[in-house]
Amino acid sequence: MLIELEAITKIYNQGQANEVQALHDVSLQVAKGNMICLRGASGSGKSTLLGIIGCVFPPTRGRAVIAGKQLARLPDRFLTLHRRETIGFIFQRFNILPALTVLDNITLPLLPLGMSPRQRKQRARVLMEQLAIQHREKFPAGQISGGELQRVAIARALINDPPIILADEPTAHLDSRLSREFMTIMDNLKAAGKTIVLASHDPLVTDHPGLDQILDIRDGSLHVS
Repeated sequence: MLIELEAITKIYNQGQANEVQALHDVSLQVAKGNMICLRGASGSGKSTLLGIIGCVFPPTRGRAVIAGKQLARLPDRFLTLHRRETIGFIFQRFNILPALTVLDNITLPLLPLGMSPRQRKQRARVLMEQLAIQHREKFPAGQISGGELQRVAIARALINDPPIILADEPTAHLDSRLSREFMTIMDNLKAAGKTIVLASHDPLVTDHPGLDQILDIRDGSLHVS
């Protein structure tokens, strides 16, 4: 299994007056090449669960093994490195820097790796061509359409060739046509061997036939649909 969570609990501000238990006793296994959806309302714990899978932070209790490494045993520096090598994030609001060009936005995750500008550009151009945004390479990201922004976000998530792709409410700011296009791209990534975890309550995502599993998350607990 590429993702293994066992009895995961996540508590924020533990021991303080504002303590919040975001996840309670969550167990989950995701095999390589599967695409699953975490379905739940805002505040249900979806983003916290994605944060643990994405190696952003370890659980308070429980065992989380992502791509063969147990998170609780990794110092922060190695957790960051493991995240950089293993996870591609697609954020709800894209997290694109509007003043930078499309090319520069896509290559941002490569900067800490010491790769030459030429290598970064070559890798990005392959992805831009695959996602049909090569004609926007030199455009400031703030001047392109919402659908193109989503493709920039996908290219940035793929630039390190990570085995796991995480997407948090990826269709929240897209119309139905663009949402369907997004899911077609996810199907293609799954076919290429990527493991995909989507967090969404959009029926265009949750009802998609390419999903291997839908998991409902309510009040920090996971329920198999």
